[in-house]
Amino acid sequence: MHNFKKLKIWNEGISLVSDSYKLTKTFPDSEKFGLVSQMNRCAISIPSNIAEGSSKSTDKHFNKYLEDSLGSAFEWETQLIIAFNENYLSEDQFEELEHKIKQLQKMISSFQTRLK
Repeated sequence: MHNFKKLKIWNEGISLVSDSYKLTKTFPDSEKFGLVSQMNRCAISIPSNIAEGSSKSTDKHFNKYLEDSLGSAFEWETQLIIAFNENYLSEDQFEELEHKIKQLQKMISSFQTRLK
């Protein structure tokens, strides 16, 4: 078992949740039940799956939750691209957040490799 609060991937995931909430607060009201909800749920899923997986008794089981976390990270990146394409954020914001999510994806993948 791992202490999820000490895992860098979990902490970076928590930071992304804050970023997602800050970003989506600026989206149009018409997106409240669409993209806003979906992006925030995806962001929350990233550290949540890491935390849940850390409680599992084997690294093989933990890895399944890391896969789910990674999937949510790719889903969030896709939604970020959609938001950018709809002009809901600036190019600078997009580039900063895209870099952050890609780094987190790499970190989760590397962590998975070390578990195997």
